[in-house]
Amino acid sequence: MVQCEQFTTPVDAVISRMRALDSALPARDGLAVFNRVYLAVTEAVDRRIDSGRFPDARAAITLDVRFAERYLAAIDAVAAERRPPACWRPLFQFRHHPGVRPLQFALAGINAHIGHDLALAVVDTCRTLGCEPADVEDEFDRVGDLLVSLEERIREDLMPGPDVLQIADPLTHLLGAWSLERARDATWTAARALWALRRLPDVAEEFTDRLDAAVGLAGRMLLTPLPD
Repeated sequence: MVQCEQFTTPVDAVISRMRALDSALPARDGLAVFNRVYLAVTEAVDRRIDSGRFPDARAAITLDVRFAERYLAAIDAVAAERRPPACWRPLFQFRHHPGVRPLQFALAGINAHIGHDLALAVVDTCRTLGCEPADVEDEFDRVGDLLVSLEERIREDLMPGPDVLQIADPLTHLLGAWSLERARDATWTAARALWALRRLPDVAEEFTDRLDAAVGLAGRMLLTPLPD
């Protein structure tokens, strides 16, 4: 178990920021679609932390907050007219496209956040707590299990009904090629690699850039506009 006396930012502050975004964004905005999903996940994590379902609450809080900060930083970058990480660019570019379905927006955001941000958040957490990735693996797995359990519900809630099969058929084909569980497994490997490379900053930066670009490419494919 991680032992740390460092104060971490409360999850409540992150939830408050996401709720403010939810209130401010139009419901059909692609960013709003993902934000609602992520808000539900973060609230669920917070409840589990409060109920003692994480063995190390400090590690869980730190990972949850560092993870969310990556998403919020991308939003802040766009608001300041700066380029967000490549993994987030497709969602911001296509957020108002009429040919992209809500489920695509949700999974594109999850792809960016899990595929890129979570690996960096693990490294951020280890630096904050002065620990190794293995010390927060349990928290990583518990958050990941929650995300995977919610993925099916997200698909059910946002998938078009049987009356629009001309949409559902290509959508099912497109989104069936992406798996949150596989993305999570790849993220843990990436996090361990980044931690091992922390004393080689040039190599770590190149690795991070390539990860960012690859996740961004997957996001662009997930956001392929579909016919009406």
